[in-house]
Amino acid sequence: MRLVGQDDKKCAKCTAVRVPRLTGPVPTVAARAGLAVLAATALAVGCTDREGVHGAHGPQEPFRPPAARALDEYATKLRAAYAQRVAAAKRWGLNKVPLVAPPPPEEKPVITFRKGFEVKDGDDLPPIFTTVPTKDRVVFLTIDDGDEKDPAFLRMMSDLKIPYTAFLSDYLIKDDYGYFRKMRDRGVTLDNHTLHHPYLPGLSYEEQRQEICGMQDVMEEQFGRRPTVFRPPFGNYNRDTLRAAKSCGIRYAPIWDEEVYADHWEYREWDRGLHPGDIVLTHFRGRADWNGTMPDVIRRFLRKVTDEGYAVARLEDYL
Repeated sequence: MRLVGQDDKKCAKCTAVRVPRLTGPVPTVAARAGLAVLAATALAVGCTDREGVHGAHGPQEPFRPPAARALDEYATKLRAAYAQRVAAAKRWGLNKVPLVAPPPPEEKPVITFRKGFEVKDGDDLPPIFTTVPTKDRVVFLTIDDGDEKDPAFLRMMSDLKIPYTAFLSDYLIKDDYGYFRKMRDRGVTLDNHTLHHPYLPGLSYEEQRQEICGMQDVMEEQFGRRPTVFRPPFGNYNRDTLRAAKSCGIRYAPIWDEEVYADHWEYREWDRGLHPGDIVLTHFRGRADWNGTMPDVIRRFLRKVTDEGYAVARLEDYL
């Protein structure tokens, strides 16, 4: 739409305000607000002629203020990004485009032990929790151990831009550290899941500390950082587990609220549903162990969370 001054015969320098015409979805409030500002500007200067711009020397191209050009460019980028997401969803067998998570909270939520999961005198120890306290309609995908190393899974998650956290055990990843370096290089956080995935409460404090701190050493050597997040194998722990974890530099010990497989879901809560801030578990597994591939697991996961109006967020952004 082109809008010009009401009486261009009286004003040779009549300013034209062009409100860009956007086609396709404009998914942000900011973009809509920008259009509203431009429209209000057009009305304020008395621009009502829809036929074109006419100056002292006949028809002219409309003047486009910098703000309008910037908004046009922004809208074009939004449409292109959305089109890429639609194409990626179709490529990977999804009938809906996964929702995009909101920006990370500026003020991080306070993480405490889940009720019933506390340990004696555990106030200064890494908390065990299954859900992050947030009102955002987000869930967190976490993947354990590192057994299956499916290149299609890496392509799928990069294509769809789905964040997740990997909890790794050395005895399963040491045959191909390179696979997980590729994961790290794509922005995935790699965290600690012990050296050998033992039942930790059956070990002494020193043995537990070796499992956790030993994996910290591997993570630093192979991936360049010592994690601050640790998941106890099988979700089993005692006070010594958390004392040992803290001594190794661990600050958080999340477990999970739901677990997704290639062919079903399992739930911790009685209502068998998702909740804002829930941590979802799955494993690096393929057809040798499960009735499906890792992409099959992710399809099942994304279909449910998207149908229920949840986006997938990065766990570490909330810690």
